[in-house]
This record gives sequence, structure tokens and C-alpha cells, in this order.
Amino acid sequence: MKRLAGLSVLAMVITSTGGCGWLWGQDGYFRDRGSDYLEARQSAPMRLPEGVQAKPLDPLLPVPRQVASLETRGTFEVPRPQPLQVDSGSEFSLQKSGESRWVLAQRPPAEVWPLARQFFESNGFRIASEQARTGEFSTDWQRYDNLPASLARRLSGRVAVSAPDAQTRVRVRIEPGVQRNTSEVFVVSAERPAGSTANVDFPSRSSNTSLDGALLDELLTSLERSTVQGGSVSLAARDFNTPSRVSLSEDGNGNPLLNLGTDFDRAWANVGRALEMSDLRIDDLNRSLGIYYVDLSKGAQKAGDKPGFFSRLFGGSDETSSDDRYQVRLTRVGDSVQVSLEKDADTLAPADISRRVLRQLQENLG
Repeated sequence: MKRLAGLSVLAMVITSTGGCGWLWGQDGYFRDRGSDYLEARQSAPMRLPEGVQAKPLDPLLPVPRQVASLETRGTFEVPRPQPLQVDSGSEFSLQKSGESRWVLAQRPPAEVWPLARQFFESNGFRIASEQARTGEFSTDWQRYDNLPASLARRLSGRVAVSAPDAQTRVRVRIEPGVQRNTSEVFVVSAERPAGSTANVDFPSRSSNTSLDGALLDELLTSLERSTVQGGSVSLAARDFNTPSRVSLSEDGNGNPLLNLGTDFDRAWANVGRALEMSDLRIDDLNRSLGIYYVDLSKGAQKAGDKPGFFSRLFGGSDETSSDDRYQVRLTRVGDSVQVSLEKDADTLAPADISRRVLRQLQENLG
């Protein structure tokens, strides 16, 4: 009863305060703020302190150029906005996965090799050894304070150097990307004290991540500039364009396997794209198990398209048959990933079907 009486008194107080205007009116606490944006005013652009350089940022959601004006009077037909120009992006981009960083190039290694080599030579690094057919070259030992002044200025404040007279060398590795006609450029440096002649091997992980990151940034800028100036092709590295990073093999029992020389994250993404390119419909997926569930009788083509290769091969129709459902499984094996075709968790697909499917994936990956 006490609670009911308290609520009644509270209701009477609220009712007596001017019809709840202080709560729900135009100036009330719970007023409608849906039109506040109409009162917004443009503020002055942000100004950076003197001496600070900033890279230009492209808008993530650009406004179409042709839009209707609120000031237009009379009868008129609202013009349709012009479609936004889809920016395909640069041919070169910086990628990161965990502590690893690399440059992804939408070009084959034979075209990236001379550009990367030219960048390091132009910036005072002496090439000590190179293996063009395996996509790797190393620079000679040299002191930090012997680097060209132009490069030193760009790296100033971004590189942690143990001592100005310390020595460093760099190894550059250019690998074919998982996708066809792409490349991945990795840079790792080694360091030794000034005056030392010890043979210091390149570490598995960078000993100076700031130097490697700065060199990758500068290399990216140089590669982007090369798209305007044009570049050359390395004949020695041409054979490296299609290596065995994506290869078809067999296990001890003769069952086909597709081997991808990459980490699981990139293998998963690229196998998914390859399945769509191979006209294989993905019914379901389980990334934690590394499985794509596919239906070989139904292609991934859009409505109205003609049936693809696998749809015609397995007699694609509107009906679904369990005989046409398979699992594409990705399995981590060391530093690579193996792809196999299974009927279920305990049964492999017939060897002839598995070989056809995996070979099609290889063509769309290699």
C-alpha cells in the first residue's frame, strides 16, 4: 500500500508541472532530436602544427556529384545520381598479419623483381648476392651513417638504431602470391656492432622492426611511382611466376591433395574465391574446422547464366541429391595448407572426382 501511495503522489506531481512540458515538450529533456542535424553548421577544417606533414586521405563514403538541390523550384524530374567510380586501388598495398608485414603487388614476380632491386640500389644498398629464380637478394654490410642523406632523412625519427656506426644488411624475398599474377615482397634486416666482422645470419623475425617497416613504406612509395613511369621485366625471374606454391600431389594412398604454400587465413579466403570461380556452389562453411560444404550439381553462377562445367558434369537440376554434396577441407601442415575433397568426415571423395575438383581449384589459384 505504501508503494502504491507513493506512485500516486509522484503521478500527481508530474501532472501538476505544466502538462509534463519539461519532459516531453520542444524544450523538454526527452525532446525529439531527429531533426537536430538540420541546425548543424560547417566548422573550420583542422589545422596541423607547423612542420607536421600529413598524407591525404580519400573519403570512405564520397557523395555523388549529381544530386538534387533543395533550392530548385517548379516542376522537375529529380536526376538520378551518377554511379560512383569504383576505385580499384593501387597495384601495390601494405599488408599485415600479426607481427608480419609485407607489400602485396598485383603484378607477377618477374615485374616486381627489377623494381625492388632498383629501389635498394638507388638508395645506397650494395647487392651482395641474388637468386632471381628463387626471388631473393641480399645487400652487403654497411653502416647506418653511410646510407644516402636522402634515405636517412626519410627514415629519421622512424628507425630505432642502436648506434649510428652500427652495421646492417637487408634480405628481400619476392614470393608469388596465392592469387595468379600477384607477388608478395618481404624485407628482413640483420644488425651487428660497429667494426665487427662476425657472420650474423638473418633472423627468422626482424631484429629491427622499425627499420624493416620504414623500408617497406619507402619501397611501397617507390613501387607506386613506378606504375606511372613504367617498368621492366626480369627474364631471370620469369620462371618464378608460377612456382609450386600451389601444387597438386598425392598422399601415400594415392589420394589427390592440393598444397598451398601460405598461411591458413589467406588460404581460406583464396580457396573460397577459387570455389566460386570454379562454378562450385558453397552451401555452408565452418571456418574453425576449415571446411567448405559444396554441391557439385549446382553451380555458383547467377540466375539466367548457363550451367557451368561441374553443373553439366554432374547433371545439375533443381533437385538436391546427397550424392553431389562434398566437403572441401583445409588442413594446416607446418607452414603450408593442404586441401582435400571429402564425402564426409570419415570418407574421402572418389579419386577421379577429387582430382577434377582440385585441379580446377589449382587453375584458379595458380
